[in-house]
Amino acid sequence: MIDKQLLAMLVCPVSQGELTYHADTEELWCKKSKLAYPIKDDIPVMLEHEARQLTLEEYESIKGA
Repeated sequence: MIDKQLLAMLVCPVSQGELTYHADTEELWCKKSKLAYPIKDDIPVMLEHEARQLTLEEYESIKGA
């Protein structure tokens, strides 16, 4: 679980977009850049080269949000 205050301060380093926490994958997702940033040992890894592309299904699930 990520701290809500920390989540409110973080933005995507690529797009500066808002991030949403996804507990099932332990990742922070950015709708704008379509990237998912991992959380390792309760620490968000906010590096572009560590992020993965969201799948089409994942992106569709957040597109309208």
